[in-house]
Amino acid sequence: MNAPAMPRESSATAVSDLPSPPWFTPAVLLATAGGVGRVPFAPGTFGALLGLPLAVATGVIAERCGGGLAGRAIEAALIAAVCVVGIPICSRAARLMGKKDPGAIVLDEVASMPLALLIVPPEARTPAVLAVAFVLLRIFDIGKPFPCRQLEKLPAGLGIMADDWAAAAWTAACLAVARWQHWL
Repeated sequence: MNAPAMPRESSATAVSDLPSPPWFTPAVLLATAGGVGRVPFAPGTFGALLGLPLAVATGVIAERCGGGLAGRAIEAALIAAVCVVGIPICSRAARLMGKKDPGAIVLDEVASMPLALLIVPPEARTPAVLAVAFVLLRIFDIGKPFPCRQLEKLPAGLGIMADDWAAAAWTAACLAVARWQHWL
């Protein structure tokens, strides 16, 4: 005896039945910087903009901790903590969103800005320096010079974060040269 044939779903019905990304789960909310990553155009640029106040804040903390080498070490530790904690957050968010590196994840850009500015003493982070750092970081993040593209291929959250760390390193190198040459 044959069972009655079930009607086939159209592809439109199947797509509409898919769950939407879990925007309000803790990992996705953190990885998208409170939803900033949902901006429909250039979400990474908006994420990098959010990194600027974070870079200023870590600099203020460094100065309030006595400045000097000890303050800079505390600043570096804070930035490193944000970067390391970002790996599992981005891994979980990407898994929940169903993509390897969703464009809405901008925690990598947020974290890479203070990393890039770590080379500049907090008292020297003028608006001009911040603007140059922002532009350079976006150029290196979008252009993906060596080893950015290769690091992007690392698994899950590590790949999401690491390519931006490399872009931050390129940015820091340019900032160091610009400061050494007294261009900034």
